[in-house]
Amino acid sequence: MADAKIRLFLEQPLGAGQPVPLTQEQAHYLFGVMRLGKGAGVLVFNGRDGEWRAEVAEAGKRGGLLVCAEQTAPLRVPPDLWLMFAPIKKARTDFIVEKAAEMGVRRILPVQTRFTNSERIRQDRLQAHAVEAAEQCGGTFVPEVCDLVALDRLLADWPAERRIMWCDENMLGARAGLLAGAGETEPRGFEEAPKSPSPGPWAVLIGPEGGFAEAEQARLRRMEQVVPVSLGPRILRADTAAVAALTLWQSVLGDWV
Repeated sequence: MADAKIRLFLEQPLGAGQPVPLTQEQAHYLFGVMRLGKGAGVLVFNGRDGEWRAEVAEAGKRGGLLVCAEQTAPLRVPPDLWLMFAPIKKARTDFIVEKAAEMGVRRILPVQTRFTNSERIRQDRLQAHAVEAAEQCGGTFVPEVCDLVALDRLLADWPAERRIMWCDENMLGARAGLLAGAGETEPRGFEEAPKSPSPGPWAVLIGPEGGFAEAEQARLRRMEQVVPVSLGPRILRADTAAVAALTLWQSVLGDWV
């Protein structure tokens, strides 16, 4: 089989000898755009069965067929981490979704806050961006991108066991706050933080460009699950803040080595 360099996300089950029919769109991409032919290798994954090396068995303009040959990587599920963020301009919202998928989250939740600039999103388009990010970065898991939901409504049914790392621009001391929320009796630097293989369910909350309203801040401070942190002395753009916050969480409590 030819060396496989192209990665493709599929919905179908994957396994040794499993035939996988292609949609017209997938066939156009593989055979029309990438110019693959019969016998070519493709790396495929579905977010459940790991990554598989497949061979093109049939190639056509309107469809085709792949056959799975061997597993090349197991399913790698990220930590039980959600990202909540207030949508911003289209390209920057796309960026947040793509980077969240690359950096390792299980669920992405766009939230409507008092000062959110965007009142609607295209959930299907953002989910496609998450798929593309996983294809490009070698991931075998694709986070679910949820539809836009009001922050108040989301917090009203918030699970008691899931803590929230709230990026609060009004406070200082991100390290102290996060480490204290992780069970530390005294704040310590990242290099001294104990590595936990299972930190429990968490969520990261990023606010809108205008910040959180006073009522939203008060509600968050009343919640026992909330751990306020700072992302430093400078005000970050929302997309930058999302990457910084995920880096902060992953480096202390996540699966980064």
